[in-house]
Amino acid sequence: MALSSLSLSAQDKPERLDSVVVSASRAGSGTPVTFSMVGQEELRSANPSFSLPMSLRLEPSVVTWNEGGTGLGNSSMTIRGSKGSQINVTLNGITLNDSESQEVFWVNIPSLTRLLSSVQVQRGLGTTAGGSGAFGASINMNTAFVTLDPYGSFDFSAGSYNTFLTTVSAGTGLLPGGWYLSAAFSKGVTDGYIRNAFVDSKSAFVVAGFLRGRNSLRLTWLMGDQRSGITWDGIDYEQYEKDRRYNGAGKYKDEFGNVFYYDNQTDNYTQHHLQLNYTRVLGNGLTWSNTFNYTRGDGYDEYLKTGRSLSDYGLPDPAGVQFSDMIYRKKMGNDYYVLHSDLRYRRERLDLTGGVNAARYNGAHFGEMLWARILGEDFDYAKLNREGSWYGNDTRKTDVSGFVRGELRPVRNLVLYGDLQLRRIGLLMDGADDDGASVDYTADWTFFNPRAGVSWYPAKGHKAYASIALGHREPGRSDIKENVKGTLSPIRPERMTDIEIGYEWTLDHFQGSADIYLMEYRDMLLETGRLSDSGYNIKENVPKGFRRGVEIAAAWTPVQRFRLDGNLTLSRNRIRDYVSYVARADNKGTVAVPYGDTDMLMSPQVIGMLRGTASLWKGASASLEGKYVGKQFIDNTMREEMAIPSYFIADFSLTQSFRVRTGTLSVTGYVNNLFNHLYYASGWRWESWDDGTVYTGIGVYPQAPCNATLRVAYRF
Repeated sequence: MALSSLSLSAQDKPERLDSVVVSASRAGSGTPVTFSMVGQEELRSANPSFSLPMSLRLEPSVVTWNEGGTGLGNSSMTIRGSKGSQINVTLNGITLNDSESQEVFWVNIPSLTRLLSSVQVQRGLGTTAGGSGAFGASINMNTAFVTLDPYGSFDFSAGSYNTFLTTVSAGTGLLPGGWYLSAAFSKGVTDGYIRNAFVDSKSAFVVAGFLRGRNSLRLTWLMGDQRSGITWDGIDYEQYEKDRRYNGAGKYKDEFGNVFYYDNQTDNYTQHHLQLNYTRVLGNGLTWSNTFNYTRGDGYDEYLKTGRSLSDYGLPDPAGVQFSDMIYRKKMGNDYYVLHSDLRYRRERLDLTGGVNAARYNGAHFGEMLWARILGEDFDYAKLNREGSWYGNDTRKTDVSGFVRGELRPVRNLVLYGDLQLRRIGLLMDGADDDGASVDYTADWTFFNPRAGVSWYPAKGHKAYASIALGHREPGRSDIKENVKGTLSPIRPERMTDIEIGYEWTLDHFQGSADIYLMEYRDMLLETGRLSDSGYNIKENVPKGFRRGVEIAAAWTPVQRFRLDGNLTLSRNRIRDYVSYVARADNKGTVAVPYGDTDMLMSPQVIGMLRGTASLWKGASASLEGKYVGKQFIDNTMREEMAIPSYFIADFSLTQSFRVRTGTLSVTGYVNNLFNHLYYASGWRWESWDDGTVYTGIGVYPQAPCNATLRVAYRF
């Protein structure tokens, strides 16, 4: 079947009909925003033990790290210093960010890189579409396009720290009647680098659809299930210097003082994403696309805690005993519904897209008591839980938005860009938190997010662009709930103005780009150390801050068999007139400590990457890559004792492919942290004021030393 039967005409080249579902939220070649593309080949060649953030670690301005020290498990990333809750992530045009925290918990979506056809990473505010807008960056993902021919694949990997991963996938290709079916299943396990950093995860993916003529109908199911050890406490720095693989989660002592660790100190979560999309080519340049999404999530964290107050957990205190060791779960369940519809008009001189997005989120948080030492095994904990947890709270959030975006080409070498979004959010929180305090809160926000820009093509292979955008971000659940306990400390949404100026050029053997960005913040929400009237740490709006920098990227192919890629980010990330509020050691409030203008936390001034890729002989290729991350700070005070030292990490891979019957067998060896650099990539801090002196301490997240993975894959 010819490819044209899968596509529709747009400007001077075809666009696949099965890609229109994501095109509404993606930047095109003429859009004046800063972005990079990661294709299917690069995603599939990445280390199979890496989560998606780790697979994107070489992109400009990206910094990644993993709580367990390897690639599986809880991974985090920043882009231009913007944290995960400020990065908008979409899958097939639907926002994946949790409605409460605004984070994407990547451990809940294992082996995602094997399922994607491409990823677009937009830096800055980027383009708008449905749902929550980016507030520093966005990651736009698309599941694999329909293949013309049937296929099957098997992928097995084994690596350091008892890491094993298996992925099996198959597809029918496009059948004569226009139907198709594809499915994949992945399983991954690891012990992790630090103690209790184990992961046991699996994922499943099924897509079934119909694609013919002017119509595309697609049903997608994505499931992620994971059980992993709790690692988010990190390691106290003094302990890190003694044993960098230590993790104190689940530590307890028996009646004789012997130290043990609870084996089930774990994070457990299962998530199902169901998406139904219908796309119709209406003719005369019009395409209509509609997606319904339902996401169901269930999970819990299980803890053993020592010396806890029985009354705080609603437990009886026999014989007047007030404290006991106990095991309990913090549970959650949520439902997320989204309806997205957009209409796209494409002609030679005009590309116009408009759409609406309506989302509803219902989330529940509650506790479950499993055991208390003083009450013993025979106590009826099930009855206690049926009669009511020691805490329970619910969140209901609605998010309705509309957008219109257009690109006008009045002359051949000029593109005028406009992008408008109106977004309305309603939030209701009620119930009690795990400390018994009320988290009742109601709010409504209306945001208008305009964008405008221009792209100019002065010569063939050259593009210059400039844009300005305004974005807003509502407070997340964690931002709000500590503020509303006791006396409310009002918090406002954050605002950011983003100016992007860039130049790109493409020659026969060289590609390059350079851009300047100015991200100016108002009312940034930060944890300054101030306490509420009832003693809780709260976040406050800081009036002014900025991220300003230059990004340079290049790719050079001096000879046919060798390619050199690199990028460099130089930036300044500052908060104006920062004041830290340090808790007094006598628990009598806080003391204000002014620091003036300071660097933002977790925002290195220098980030760089260099990668060389070579074709060695028939079927063989090798890659050597290095990532440099400059010094950054754990908090906003710029004190040297709060600094994370700069680090440089090199990785190496070697692949040999063979033709085997009707398929291809490939064997790849990966060596991560080639030079065995012992470093940590993130952390936390505590501080206390006593008699005029500020006392501090830090915790860190150590990353694994030199480690290796061997992968064998067969595709036919």
